[in-house]
Amino acid sequence: MKRIFLFIVTNLAVMLVLGVVASLLGVNRFLTSNGLNLGALLGFAAVMGFGGAFISLLMSKWMAKMSTGAQVITQPQSADEAWLLDTVRTLSQRAGIEMPEVAIYEGEPNAFATGAFKNSALVAVSTGLLQGMTREEVEAVLGHEVAHIANGDMVTLTLIQGVLNTFVVFLSRVIGYLVDSALRKNDEENTGPGWGYYVTSIVLDIVLGFVASMIVAWFSRQREFRADEGSAQLLGRKQPMINALGRLGQMQAGVLPTGVAAMGITGDLSKLFASHPPLEERIAHLQQQQ
Repeated sequence: MKRIFLFIVTNLAVMLVLGVVASLLGVNRFLTSNGLNLGALLGFAAVMGFGGAFISLLMSKWMAKMSTGAQVITQPQSADEAWLLDTVRTLSQRAGIEMPEVAIYEGEPNAFATGAFKNSALVAVSTGLLQGMTREEVEAVLGHEVAHIANGDMVTLTLIQGVLNTFVVFLSRVIGYLVDSALRKNDEENTGPGWGYYVTSIVLDIVLGFVASMIVAWFSRQREFRADEGSAQLLGRKQPMINALGRLGQMQAGVLPTGVAAMGITGDLSKLFASHPPLEERIAHLQQQQ
């Protein structure tokens, strides 16, 4: 599914790699040597869970540039690029954050923000967005992305992902231990985890990881409403953001690489994995704000 976050996919991959490394180092054998040590397992799960989430976060800006081909504007080559830099600088000052990197990438209408830290983030807009919207609408979209950064949404989603990862690792190994014990109940030479433990825990890492991603996606959808409100506050009026969302509804929005989908201006509506609410809901929510 195209819209599952690359952040989540990377996070799952990192967790699986960490799990394999832990197995090779004998961590699983230590945890089950005298029955399952739940205290040690919980600590191990927390290190694995938050480790995977924070590694993904630290890689997010680099991965976004690589996956979209975004070109950072260091020296504006046109009036449009100069306006883009000035607009992001003004919005950032109003939001109380340092100037993020600003980039343009080739593609259908969309934009995103990413980065591990508020004061060293990235805002990128597509050529399709710049060509298909008025400057006021583009400014509203930029305000939305700057609001994501100022609200610390990437860090918030990382912390949520870390907590969920911890439960995924913990539950998958508890269930794996129980399955393995049931399969080997007559094995008198049971001195450590068997294949039942490894296969079950790896499968559940993946299955429960996708369940966790649905929860993260739900939180992401709630942050979208807040970023829309943030854009209205930064511009001093809500109509430009309403107009921008309406314009997006009339355009063929570009599909962002999954790693930056959560911080984009729009996303596809893939049910439980959708990173964004429907545009109609976002417009109605903004219209209800004072």
